[in-house]
Amino acid sequence: MDALEVLQKRVSLTKLIEPTPGKSQLTDVFKAASRAADHGKLRPWRFLTIEGDGLSKLSDLLVSALTKSNPGVSPSVVEKTKNMPFRAPMIIVAIAKCQEHPSIPKLEQLLACGAATQNILNALFALNFGAVWRTGDLAYNDHVKQALGLQALEEIVGFIYVGTPAQDIPAPPEVDIENIFSEWPAK
Repeated sequence: MDALEVLQKRVSLTKLIEPTPGKSQLTDVFKAASRAADHGKLRPWRFLTIEGDGLSKLSDLLVSALTKSNPGVSPSVVEKTKNMPFRAPMIIVAIAKCQEHPSIPKLEQLLACGAATQNILNALFALNFGAVWRTGDLAYNDHVKQALGLQALEEIVGFIYVGTPAQDIPAPPEVDIENIFSEWPAK
């Protein structure tokens, strides 16, 4: 697939199975992430890969964080949370590694991490893997961030669920470009 085809046809896929990308494929994916727009070349991102037994540990962590922050949570929500890490055989945690800087605000660093994360999604698609970017309340939970080893200025930007598509990849929805782009000043 050429670059424009990847960019124009990538879709989020939620039904994901084994296999996951191998080490050399992940290296290519993370090299693609490193080419994201990055004011000041701060590289304000890092990524954790979680698979195998790590998914069970993440499940325990998410349930623990959920019940600590909401002791009266219903058993059905606990069960749903417990199963979240098993939606795919691999999760990549995208972390904005923000830092104090006199001319590059935190927002720009978060956006750069988002761009790097999008590059991951595109690279995975180019390699014929499926992925979906998810967040949710637990991405912003201090207990989760601490257990995953985040530092003071770091933020979870998303959990990228990764695997092989379990079904045919659907065509992307049509986009009315005229509703997105316009000229200024208007003619």
